[in-house]
Amino acid sequence: MFGQLKEDVASVFHRDPAARNTFDVLTCYPGLHALLLHRLSHGLWKRGFKWLARFLSTLARWATGIEIHPGARIGRRFFIDHGMGVVIGETAEIGDDVTLYQGVTLGGTSWNKGKRHPTLGNGVVVGAGAKVLGPFTVGENAKIGSNAVVTKEVPPNATVVGIPGRIIVAQSSESKARIDAMASKMGFDAYGLSEEMPDPVARSIRAMLDHMHAVDARLEGMCECLKKMDKDYQQPDVPALQSEDFECVKESK
Repeated sequence: MFGQLKEDVASVFHRDPAARNTFDVLTCYPGLHALLLHRLSHGLWKRGFKWLARFLSTLARWATGIEIHPGARIGRRFFIDHGMGVVIGETAEIGDDVTLYQGVTLGGTSWNKGKRHPTLGNGVVVGAGAKVLGPFTVGENAKIGSNAVVTKEVPPNATVVGIPGRIIVAQSSESKARIDAMASKMGFDAYGLSEEMPDPVARSIRAMLDHMHAVDARLEGMCECLKKMDKDYQQPDVPALQSEDFECVKESK
């Protein structure tokens, strides 16, 4: 129990630069409070204490502004940032390392019993105000843009924006990892935004990262061709990026 709590607190520090210390996180983060209360109510729900579980979840909603049905299944290191207005339905399933921002709804589109809420894979990020509605799967490491309305299955590593939601990026895991590494080096995190979202700075930086990745891939292909043509060809080393070179970028955020 305490090991899991420690893991939850660590995930807050990992995803929220405003977190100052453990006491601050334990006392001032409604997303963490809602998660802890949900674990208790979910345990009661599974043991058949349905009314007590619902009553506890109602108290959690009053206290945090976050409504999580006790029947929902949530994985490890789940993080709700800000939290107000988040709604998670009864048959929703959430994987590990998932992040939700304020105003997110994981809802249903039917009054029929059975599976009617979405399943989020590991590493999914859902931006502020997004609505994910229906019994489908959002693939691992997918991103749902702010205020998007998603009613269809989302493949892994994709980015979805708009109303209705449409896929604008579907990168391979290797491609996504390299772009994310570039962004991390610069201290850039766009709150689940994509290049089509209304933040011009985020859109510009994302465009530059995509261009840098494309140029790197093209140069690597050229170097491989040169090696095949000339066995004595020595590929020049690329100078390493230094953290201090990006201090001005971080300070300007």
